[in-house]
Amino acid sequence: MSSLLETTPQAFVDQLRSLGGRGYVVRRAESGQLESSHPLLDPVRELFENDTRDFLDHEGVFFQVGPDSGALLTAFVHRTSRGQAAGGLRHWPYPTLEALIRDGLRLAVGMTRKNAMAGLWWGGGKGIIARRDDTDWRDRAYRDVVYTEYGRFVSSLGGCYVTAEDAGTTPPDMRAVFEGTRHTTCIPAEQGGSGNPSGPTAVGVVCAMEAALDVADKGTLAGKRIAMQGAGNVATFMMSALLERGVASIVASDINESRLAELRSRFEGAPVELRHCAPDDLSIFETPCDIFAPNALGGVLNPGTIERLQTGIVCGAANNQLLDDKRDMDALVRREIVYVPDFVANRMGIVNCANEAYGHVPGDPAIARHLERDWEQSVFNMTRRVLLRAQKSGTTTAEAANALADELGAQLHPIWPLRGQQIIEGLVETGWASSTKR
Repeated sequence: MSSLLETTPQAFVDQLRSLGGRGYVVRRAESGQLESSHPLLDPVRELFENDTRDFLDHEGVFFQVGPDSGALLTAFVHRTSRGQAAGGLRHWPYPTLEALIRDGLRLAVGMTRKNAMAGLWWGGGKGIIARRDDTDWRDRAYRDVVYTEYGRFVSSLGGCYVTAEDAGTTPPDMRAVFEGTRHTTCIPAEQGGSGNPSGPTAVGVVCAMEAALDVADKGTLAGKRIAMQGAGNVATFMMSALLERGVASIVASDINESRLAELRSRFEGAPVELRHCAPDDLSIFETPCDIFAPNALGGVLNPGTIERLQTGIVCGAANNQLLDDKRDMDALVRREIVYVPDFVANRMGIVNCANEAYGHVPGDPAIARHLERDWEQSVFNMTRRVLLRAQKSGTTTAEAANALADELGAQLHPIWPLRGQQIIEGLVETGWASSTKR
Protein backbone atom coordinates (compact mmCIF):
# COMPACT_ATOMS: atom_id res chain seq x y z
CA MET A 1 0.00 0.00 0.00
CA SER A 2 1.18 3.52 -0.79
CA SER A 3 2.57 5.52 2.11
CA LEU A 4 0.33 8.40 0.95
CA LEU A 5 -2.80 6.29 1.41
CA GLU A 6 -1.59 5.16 4.83
CA THR A 7 -0.97 8.68 6.04
CA THR A 8 -3.46 10.67 8.10
CA PRO A 9 -5.69 13.23 6.40
CA GLN A 10 -3.88 15.99 8.29
CA ALA A 11 -0.48 14.79 7.07
CA PHE A 12 -1.89 14.80 3.54
CA VAL A 13 -2.97 18.41 4.13
CA ASP A 14 0.65 19.40 4.72
CA GLN A 15 1.74 17.77 1.45
CA LEU A 16 -1.13 19.20 -0.58
CA ARG A 17 -0.57 22.70 0.82
CA SER A 18 3.00 22.61 -0.50
CA LEU A 19 1.53 22.19 -4.01
CA GLY A 20 -0.87 25.10 -3.68
CA GLY A 21 -3.66 23.45 -1.72
CA ARG A 22 -5.73 21.79 -4.44
CA GLY A 23 -5.70 18.49 -6.30
CA TYR A 24 -7.90 15.99 -8.10
CA VAL A 25 -8.20 12.63 -9.77
CA VAL A 26 -10.72 12.72 -12.62
CA ARG A 27 -11.92 10.42 -15.39
CA ARG A 28 -11.59 12.23 -18.72
CA ALA A 29 -14.85 12.11 -20.62
CA GLU A 30 -13.47 11.43 -24.09
CA SER A 31 -10.80 8.82 -23.31
CA GLY A 32 -12.23 7.34 -20.11
CA GLN A 33 -8.71 7.47 -18.64
CA LEU A 34 -8.01 8.58 -15.09
CA GLU A 35 -5.85 11.65 -14.65
CA SER A 36 -4.30 13.09 -11.50
CA SER A 37 -3.52 16.77 -11.10
CA HIS A 38 -0.13 16.19 -9.45
CA PRO A 39 2.30 13.26 -9.10
CA LEU A 40 1.50 13.40 -5.37
CA LEU A 41 -1.95 12.03 -6.20
CA ASP A 42 -0.75 9.23 -8.48
CA PRO A 43 -1.19 6.65 -5.67
CA VAL A 44 -4.85 7.67 -5.43
CA ARG A 45 -5.23 7.29 -9.18
CA GLU A 46 -3.55 3.88 -9.04
CA LEU A 47 -5.86 2.82 -6.22
CA PHE A 48 -8.82 3.66 -8.44
CA GLU A 49 -7.36 1.85 -11.44
CA ASN A 50 -6.91 -1.36 -9.44
CA ASP A 51 -10.00 -1.28 -7.25
CA THR A 52 -13.24 -3.03 -8.22
CA ARG A 53 -15.09 -2.74 -4.91
CA ASP A 54 -15.40 0.97 -4.13
CA PHE A 55 -14.29 2.74 -7.33
CA LEU A 56 -17.12 2.32 -9.85
CA ASP A 57 -16.15 4.65 -12.71
CA HIS A 58 -16.40 7.79 -10.62
CA GLU A 59 -16.09 10.98 -12.63
CA GLY A 60 -13.97 12.94 -10.19
CA VAL A 61 -12.55 13.29 -6.68
CA PHE A 62 -11.44 16.76 -5.55
CA PHE A 63 -9.29 17.84 -2.60
CA GLN A 64 -8.60 21.26 -1.13
CA VAL A 65 -6.96 22.60 2.02
CA GLY A 66 -9.11 25.12 3.86
CA PRO A 67 -7.12 28.39 3.57
CA ASP A 68 -7.80 29.49 7.15
CA SER A 69 -9.00 26.32 8.89
CA GLY A 70 -6.29 24.02 7.52
CA ALA A 71 -8.93 21.29 7.21
CA LEU A 72 -9.06 18.79 4.36
CA LEU A 73 -12.10 19.51 2.18
CA THR A 74 -13.17 16.87 -0.34
CA ALA A 75 -15.87 16.22 -2.94
CA PHE A 76 -16.66 12.90 -4.63
CA VAL A 77 -18.58 12.83 -7.92
CA HIS A 78 -19.83 9.42 -9.07
CA ARG A 79 -22.20 9.62 -12.02
CA THR A 80 -23.92 12.67 -13.49
CA SER A 81 -26.01 11.14 -16.27
CA ARG A 82 -29.26 12.12 -14.53
CA GLY A 83 -27.92 15.52 -13.49
CA GLN A 84 -25.39 17.22 -11.25
CA ALA A 85 -23.99 15.10 -8.42
CA ALA A 86 -25.99 15.69 -5.23
CA GLY A 87 -25.30 14.36 -1.76
CA GLY A 88 -24.58 15.37 1.82
CA LEU A 89 -21.49 16.78 3.51
CA ARG A 90 -20.00 14.56 6.21
CA HIS A 91 -17.71 15.99 8.94
CA TRP A 92 -15.99 12.95 10.40
CA PRO A 93 -12.61 11.67 11.62
CA TYR A 94 -10.68 9.09 9.60
CA PRO A 95 -7.50 7.25 10.60
CA THR A 96 -6.01 7.29 7.11
CA LEU A 97 -6.46 9.05 3.80
CA GLU A 98 -7.50 5.75 2.21
CA ALA A 99 -10.28 5.28 4.79
CA LEU A 100 -11.63 8.73 3.94
CA ILE A 101 -11.40 8.13 0.20
CA ARG A 102 -13.12 4.75 0.34
CA ASP A 103 -15.93 6.13 2.45
CA GLY A 104 -16.42 9.01 0.02
CA LEU A 105 -16.45 6.69 -3.00
CA ARG A 106 -19.03 4.36 -1.46
CA LEU A 107 -21.24 7.19 -0.26
CA ALA A 108 -21.22 8.85 -3.68
CA VAL A 109 -22.28 5.61 -5.39
CA GLY A 110 -25.03 5.24 -2.83
CA MET A 111 -26.31 8.71 -3.71
CA THR A 112 -26.37 7.95 -7.44
CA ARG A 113 -28.47 4.90 -6.73
CA LYS A 114 -30.66 6.59 -4.12
CA ASN A 115 -31.45 9.56 -6.37
CA ALA A 116 -32.21 7.29 -9.31
CA MET A 117 -34.50 5.02 -7.28
CA ALA A 118 -36.32 8.09 -5.98
CA GLY A 119 -36.96 9.38 -9.49
CA LEU A 120 -34.90 12.52 -8.90
CA TRP A 121 -33.05 14.15 -11.78
CA TRP A 122 -29.76 14.27 -9.91
CA GLY A 123 -26.55 12.29 -10.06
CA GLY A 124 -24.61 11.05 -7.06
CA GLY A 125 -21.96 12.83 -5.02
CA LYS A 126 -20.68 13.23 -1.49
CA GLY A 127 -18.63 15.73 0.46
CA ILE A 128 -16.31 15.06 3.40
CA ILE A 129 -14.53 17.40 5.76
CA ALA A 130 -11.85 15.47 7.64
CA ARG A 131 -12.45 16.10 11.34
CA ARG A 132 -9.20 16.73 13.16
CA ASP A 133 -8.09 15.07 16.38
CA ASP A 134 -8.13 18.29 18.36
CA THR A 135 -11.32 19.79 19.74
CA ASP A 136 -11.63 22.91 17.60
CA TRP A 137 -14.36 21.22 15.56
CA ARG A 138 -16.66 21.74 18.56
CA ASP A 139 -16.11 25.51 18.43
CA ARG A 140 -18.83 27.48 16.64
CA ALA A 141 -16.36 30.06 15.34
CA TYR A 142 -14.18 27.34 13.81
CA ARG A 143 -17.20 25.63 12.29
CA ASP A 144 -18.35 28.87 10.71
CA VAL A 145 -14.92 29.25 9.12
CA VAL A 146 -14.57 25.71 7.83
CA TYR A 147 -18.12 25.45 6.49
CA THR A 148 -17.91 28.81 4.75
CA GLU A 149 -14.65 27.58 3.22
CA TYR A 150 -16.41 24.42 2.13
CA GLY A 151 -19.08 26.50 0.43
CA ARG A 152 -16.41 28.40 -1.50
CA PHE A 153 -14.77 25.09 -2.40
CA VAL A 154 -18.08 23.84 -3.81
CA SER A 155 -18.50 27.10 -5.76
CA SER A 156 -15.05 26.61 -7.26
CA LEU A 157 -16.22 23.25 -8.66
CA GLY A 158 -18.69 25.05 -10.90
CA GLY A 159 -21.79 23.08 -9.94
CA CYS A 160 -20.66 19.54 -10.75
CA TYR A 161 -21.41 18.77 -7.08
CA VAL A 162 -24.32 20.14 -5.02
CA THR A 163 -23.87 19.64 -1.29
CA ALA A 164 -26.32 19.07 1.58
CA GLU A 165 -26.50 18.02 5.22
CA ASP A 166 -25.05 14.72 6.47
CA ALA A 167 -23.46 13.12 9.54
CA GLY A 168 -21.52 15.61 11.66
CA THR A 169 -23.09 18.59 9.89
CA THR A 170 -25.94 20.64 11.36
CA PRO A 171 -28.46 23.24 10.09
CA PRO A 172 -26.28 26.13 11.39
CA ASP A 173 -23.37 24.61 9.45
CA MET A 174 -25.48 24.60 6.29
CA ARG A 175 -26.17 28.28 6.87
CA ALA A 176 -22.40 28.84 6.77
CA VAL A 177 -22.05 26.70 3.63
CA PHE A 178 -24.75 28.81 2.01
CA GLU A 179 -22.62 31.90 2.71
CA GLY A 180 -20.06 30.48 0.29
CA THR A 181 -22.10 28.86 -2.46
CA ARG A 182 -25.45 28.66 -4.21
CA HIS A 183 -24.76 24.98 -4.96
CA THR A 184 -26.29 23.61 -1.78
CA THR A 185 -29.57 22.31 -0.40
CA CYS A 186 -30.81 21.52 3.14
CA ILE A 187 -30.30 25.13 4.14
CA PRO A 188 -32.43 26.51 7.00
CA ALA A 189 -36.04 27.37 6.23
CA GLU A 190 -35.52 31.05 7.08
CA GLN A 191 -33.05 31.22 4.20
CA GLY A 192 -35.48 29.64 1.77
CA GLY A 193 -34.47 26.03 2.31
CA SER A 194 -36.21 22.88 3.47
CA GLY A 195 -34.57 22.60 6.89
CA ASN A 196 -33.93 19.41 8.82
CA PRO A 197 -34.71 16.30 6.70
CA SER A 198 -34.64 13.82 9.62
CA GLY A 199 -38.43 13.52 9.93
CA PRO A 200 -39.17 12.59 6.31
CA THR A 201 -36.15 10.25 6.28
CA ALA A 202 -37.53 8.37 9.28
CA VAL A 203 -41.01 8.00 7.81
CA GLY A 204 -39.52 6.73 4.56
CA VAL A 205 -37.64 3.98 6.39
CA VAL A 206 -40.85 3.01 8.18
CA CYS A 207 -42.60 2.76 4.78
CA ALA A 208 -39.82 0.41 3.63
CA MET A 209 -40.33 -1.71 6.77
CA GLU A 210 -44.02 -1.98 5.91
CA ALA A 211 -43.18 -3.09 2.38
CA ALA A 212 -40.76 -5.75 3.63
CA LEU A 213 -43.41 -7.14 5.97
CA ASP A 214 -45.95 -7.08 3.13
CA VAL A 215 -43.71 -9.06 0.75
CA ALA A 216 -42.95 -11.55 3.53
CA ASP A 217 -46.70 -11.88 4.24
CA LYS A 218 -46.12 -10.90 7.87
CA GLY A 219 -48.85 -8.31 8.21
CA THR A 220 -48.38 -4.76 9.43
CA LEU A 221 -46.09 -3.12 11.98
CA ALA A 222 -48.75 -3.42 14.66
CA GLY A 223 -47.49 -5.72 17.41
CA LYS A 224 -43.97 -6.03 15.95
CA ARG A 225 -40.71 -5.76 17.92
CA ILE A 226 -38.11 -3.30 16.62
CA ALA A 227 -34.42 -3.06 17.59
CA MET A 228 -32.29 -0.08 16.57
CA GLN A 229 -28.59 0.63 16.59
CA GLY A 230 -28.36 4.40 16.98
CA ALA A 231 -30.81 6.83 18.57
CA GLY A 232 -30.02 10.09 16.76
CA ASN A 233 -32.39 12.53 15.05
CA VAL A 234 -33.66 10.14 12.39
CA ALA A 235 -34.12 7.31 14.90
CA THR A 236 -36.11 9.59 17.19
CA PHE A 237 -38.59 10.46 14.45
CA MET A 238 -38.66 6.78 13.51
CA MET A 239 -39.63 5.82 17.06
CA SER A 240 -42.56 8.24 16.95
CA ALA A 241 -43.75 6.90 13.58
CA LEU A 242 -43.44 3.28 14.76
CA LEU A 243 -45.36 3.97 17.96
CA GLU A 244 -48.12 5.59 15.89
CA ARG A 245 -48.35 2.32 13.97
CA GLY A 246 -48.76 0.30 17.15
CA VAL A 247 -45.47 -1.60 17.45
CA ALA A 248 -45.19 -3.78 20.53
CA SER A 249 -41.73 -2.60 21.56
CA ILE A 250 -38.67 -0.63 20.53
CA VAL A 251 -35.17 -1.28 21.89
CA ALA A 252 -32.52 1.25 20.87
CA SER A 253 -28.85 1.62 21.78
CA ASP A 254 -26.59 4.66 21.54
CA ILE A 255 -23.19 5.81 22.80
CA ASN A 256 -24.52 9.23 23.83
CA GLU A 257 -25.93 9.05 27.37
CA SER A 258 -27.27 12.62 27.35
CA ARG A 259 -29.17 11.86 24.15
CA LEU A 260 -30.70 8.78 25.75
CA ALA A 261 -31.71 10.74 28.84
CA GLU A 262 -33.57 13.20 26.61
CA LEU A 263 -35.35 10.36 24.84
CA ARG A 264 -36.31 8.64 28.08
CA SER A 265 -38.13 11.80 29.04
CA ARG A 266 -39.74 12.17 25.63
CA PHE A 267 -40.99 8.58 25.44
CA GLU A 268 -41.84 8.10 29.09
CA GLY A 269 -44.61 5.51 29.43
CA ALA A 270 -44.13 4.19 25.87
CA PRO A 271 -42.80 0.67 25.13
CA VAL A 272 -39.33 2.04 24.41
CA GLU A 273 -36.14 0.69 26.01
CA LEU A 274 -33.02 2.84 25.61
CA ARG A 275 -29.60 1.32 26.25
CA HIS A 276 -26.34 3.16 26.73
CA CYS A 277 -23.43 1.29 25.16
CA ALA A 278 -19.72 1.66 24.49
CA PRO A 279 -18.63 2.16 20.86
CA ASP A 280 -17.52 -1.49 20.64
CA ASP A 281 -20.63 -2.91 22.35
CA LEU A 282 -22.49 -5.04 19.79
CA SER A 283 -25.09 -6.52 22.13
CA ILE A 284 -27.95 -4.70 20.37
CA PHE A 285 -27.47 -7.10 17.44
CA GLU A 286 -28.43 -9.98 19.73
CA THR A 287 -31.81 -8.48 20.63
CA PRO A 288 -34.70 -10.70 19.46
CA CYS A 289 -36.89 -8.63 17.12
CA ASP A 290 -39.01 -8.69 13.99
CA ILE A 291 -37.04 -5.88 12.35
CA PHE A 292 -33.50 -4.67 13.08
CA ALA A 293 -32.73 -1.07 12.06
CA PRO A 294 -29.10 0.07 11.65
CA ASN A 295 -29.35 3.83 12.19
CA ALA A 296 -25.73 4.78 12.93
CA LEU A 297 -22.76 4.79 10.53
CA GLY A 298 -21.85 2.42 7.73
CA GLY A 299 -20.20 -1.01 7.67
CA VAL A 300 -22.15 -2.31 10.68
CA LEU A 301 -23.29 -5.47 8.90
CA ASN A 302 -20.16 -7.59 8.84
CA PRO A 303 -18.89 -11.00 9.99
CA GLY A 304 -18.77 -9.78 13.59
CA THR A 305 -22.42 -8.73 13.70
CA ILE A 306 -24.46 -10.72 11.18
CA GLU A 307 -24.09 -13.98 13.10
CA ARG A 308 -25.48 -12.25 16.20
CA LEU A 309 -28.69 -11.03 14.59
CA GLN A 310 -31.95 -12.47 15.90
CA THR A 311 -34.33 -11.01 13.35
CA GLY A 312 -36.01 -11.81 10.06
CA ILE A 313 -35.68 -8.35 8.47
CA VAL A 314 -32.96 -5.69 8.42
CA CYS A 315 -34.15 -2.23 7.36
CA GLY A 316 -32.60 0.98 8.66
CA ALA A 317 -31.54 4.54 7.97
CA ALA A 318 -27.73 4.23 7.95
CA ASN A 319 -25.82 4.48 4.68
CA ASN A 320 -23.56 1.67 3.39
CA GLN A 321 -24.66 -0.80 6.04
CA LEU A 322 -22.82 -3.75 4.44
CA LEU A 323 -19.09 -3.60 5.07
CA ASP A 324 -18.53 -5.82 2.02
CA ASP A 325 -21.50 -5.91 -0.35
CA LYS A 326 -21.09 -9.48 -1.61
CA ARG A 327 -19.63 -11.25 1.42
CA ASP A 328 -22.01 -9.76 3.94
CA MET A 329 -25.08 -9.98 1.72
CA ASP A 330 -24.33 -13.67 1.21
CA ALA A 331 -24.07 -14.10 4.97
CA LEU A 332 -27.53 -12.55 5.43
CA VAL A 333 -28.94 -14.87 2.76
CA ARG A 334 -27.48 -17.92 4.49
CA ARG A 335 -29.24 -16.85 7.66
CA GLU A 336 -32.48 -16.26 5.71
CA ILE A 337 -32.62 -12.62 6.80
CA VAL A 338 -34.35 -10.23 4.40
CA TYR A 339 -32.21 -7.15 3.82
CA VAL A 340 -33.68 -3.90 2.52
CA PRO A 341 -30.73 -2.04 0.92
CA ASP A 342 -30.14 1.29 2.62
CA PHE A 343 -30.57 3.51 -0.44
CA VAL A 344 -33.96 1.91 -1.10
CA ALA A 345 -35.22 2.83 2.37
CA ASN A 346 -33.54 6.10 3.36
CA ARG A 347 -34.16 8.32 0.32
CA MET A 348 -36.33 10.93 1.99
CA GLY A 349 -33.49 13.09 3.27
CA ILE A 350 -32.42 13.96 -0.26
CA VAL A 351 -36.02 14.00 -1.53
CA ASN A 352 -36.93 16.59 1.10
CA CYS A 353 -34.22 19.01 0.03
CA ALA A 354 -33.15 18.13 -3.52
CA ASN A 355 -35.54 20.42 -5.33
CA GLU A 356 -35.90 23.22 -2.78
CA ALA A 357 -34.66 25.71 -5.40
CA TYR A 358 -38.10 25.36 -6.98
CA GLY A 359 -39.79 26.83 -3.93
CA HIS A 360 -41.72 25.62 -0.90
CA VAL A 361 -45.28 24.30 -0.97
CA PRO A 362 -47.00 23.36 2.32
CA GLY A 363 -47.62 19.63 2.30
CA ASP A 364 -45.75 19.49 -1.01
CA PRO A 365 -47.36 16.72 -3.13
CA ALA A 366 -44.04 16.18 -4.93
CA ILE A 367 -42.61 15.06 -1.57
CA ALA A 368 -45.71 13.47 -0.07
CA ARG A 369 -46.11 11.01 -2.97
CA HIS A 370 -42.89 9.27 -1.92
CA LEU A 371 -44.57 8.26 1.35
CA GLU A 372 -47.82 7.07 -0.19
CA ARG A 373 -48.72 3.94 -2.14
CA ASP A 374 -50.36 5.16 -5.34
CA TRP A 375 -47.16 6.38 -7.07
CA GLU A 376 -45.11 3.64 -8.70
CA GLN A 377 -41.80 5.04 -7.41
CA SER A 378 -42.89 5.59 -3.80
CA VAL A 379 -40.71 4.11 -1.05
CA PHE A 380 -43.25 1.37 -0.35
CA ASN A 381 -43.65 0.38 -4.01
CA MET A 382 -39.96 0.53 -4.91
CA THR A 383 -39.07 -1.56 -1.87
CA ARG A 384 -41.62 -4.19 -2.93
CA ARG A 385 -40.28 -4.04 -6.49
CA VAL A 386 -36.71 -4.70 -5.34
CA LEU A 387 -37.64 -7.56 -3.02
CA LEU A 388 -39.88 -9.23 -5.60
CA ARG A 389 -37.25 -8.78 -8.32
CA ALA A 390 -34.73 -10.57 -6.09
CA GLN A 391 -37.17 -13.43 -5.50
CA LYS A 392 -38.00 -13.79 -9.19
CA SER A 393 -34.42 -13.58 -10.44
CA GLY A 394 -32.87 -15.66 -7.69
CA THR A 395 -30.46 -12.86 -6.81
CA THR A 396 -29.86 -11.11 -3.50
CA THR A 397 -31.79 -8.00 -2.61
CA ALA A 398 -28.59 -5.97 -2.83
CA GLU A 399 -27.92 -7.23 -6.35
CA ALA A 400 -31.52 -6.57 -7.38
CA ALA A 401 -31.46 -3.06 -5.94
CA ASN A 402 -28.09 -2.20 -7.47
CA ALA A 403 -29.15 -3.49 -10.89
CA LEU A 404 -32.41 -1.55 -10.88
CA ALA A 405 -30.75 1.61 -9.57
CA ASP A 406 -27.93 1.39 -12.12
CA GLU A 407 -30.48 1.01 -14.93
CA LEU A 408 -32.30 4.11 -13.72
CA GLY A 409 -29.03 5.93 -12.95
CA ALA A 410 -27.86 5.59 -16.56
CA GLN A 411 -30.87 7.52 -17.86
CA LEU A 412 -29.94 10.93 -19.24
CA HIS A 413 -31.31 14.14 -17.82
CA PRO A 414 -33.95 15.36 -20.29
CA ILE A 415 -32.47 18.89 -20.44
CA TRP A 416 -28.90 18.74 -19.05
CA PRO A 417 -27.48 15.29 -19.87
CA LEU A 418 -23.90 14.70 -18.66
CA ARG A 419 -23.68 18.27 -17.39
CA GLY A 420 -21.38 17.23 -14.55
CA GLN A 421 -18.87 15.66 -16.93
CA GLN A 422 -18.82 18.82 -18.99
CA ILE A 423 -18.18 20.94 -15.90
CA ILE A 424 -15.34 18.66 -14.78
CA GLU A 425 -13.73 18.86 -18.22
CA GLY A 426 -13.88 22.63 -17.92
CA LEU A 427 -12.21 22.53 -14.48
CA VAL A 428 -9.32 20.51 -15.90
CA GLU A 429 -8.92 22.67 -18.99
CA THR A 430 -8.94 25.93 -17.03
CA GLY A 431 -6.39 24.75 -14.44
CA TRP A 432 -8.61 24.44 -11.36
CA ALA A 433 -5.90 22.63 -9.36
CA SER A 434 -3.37 25.42 -9.91
CA SER A 435 -5.74 28.33 -9.29
CA THR A 436 -4.73 30.74 -6.54
CA LYS A 437 -8.33 31.84 -5.95
CA ARG A 438 -9.79 30.42 -2.75
